[in-house]
Amino acid sequence: MSIDPEILADVPLFQLLDAEERAALATRVETITTPAGKMLFSYGDPGDALYLVRAGVVEIFFKNDTGERIVLETSRAGDFFGEISLIDPGPRTASALVTEDLEAVRVDREDLEGLLRQHPAAAMDLLTATGKRLREATRLLRHTVSRDVNEEVEDRRTPVMKAADWISEFSGSLPFLSIHCFVFAIWILLNSGPLSRTIIGGWDPFPYGFLTMCVSLEAIILSVFVLLSQNRQVARERTRNDIEYQVNLKAELEIGHLHEKIDQMNAELLERLTAIEKTTRAR
Repeated sequence: MSIDPEILADVPLFQLLDAEERAALATRVETITTPAGKMLFSYGDPGDALYLVRAGVVEIFFKNDTGERIVLETSRAGDFFGEISLIDPGPRTASALVTEDLEAVRVDREDLEGLLRQHPAAAMDLLTATGKRLREATRLLRHTVSRDVNEEVEDRRTPVMKAADWISEFSGSLPFLSIHCFVFAIWILLNSGPLSRTIIGGWDPFPYGFLTMCVSLEAIILSVFVLLSQNRQVARERTRNDIEYQVNLKAELEIGHLHEKIDQMNAELLERLTAIEKTTRAR
């Protein structure tokens, strides 16, 4: 059903068109009406149309990774929305909820392609409106939950933390044990028995007080590095747990979103079946 071409004159996207071009476009578009409380479209739905609001209010929103409802825009008479799906034939990036009875003009992708072929300059208005909306979306969007724990933690290590990680890892290895067993054995052999009376021995007789002091100092220093590494590992595990929680929360929200869409489809199906039943009884 065609519309009054003057309606298009108040829309920034079509202000560059002359009367004849607007009249040609007006014959191809259609007017729709939707009651308050209805979803015009939902996130992920196929996008194929731009909507020009003549009367009513439409709320454009999405839910972030914590389930918070973020309102991108509230469209009223004279506003338009859904232009991203005309530029990119992908799915909808947000949902549109009619909060007041809506009367809008629907412009399909084919209509827009015909418009841009006739008047390419109109594309700049579309890009301007799209850029404004993308800036607002960028400001509102939070970080995605798909993060790598190694990127979150590893790249922030200081040289001391890197040394602590290496020392902690090496102190729990077999080479570390083998080196200490070899050093202790040589130390004890040189300071006990016949070798203790030679020129190369006897500098730390039994009960090996100097060896005990060295081992104690090593244990103190080593424990500090191990604790530093363990603290960093605890922080890394905390980050991992936070990411896993956010991933699980996002999965639950996606399931909830699917339930909402199924409930909406069921409601629409029941509404259509009721209308068909009433029509059948009337006949």
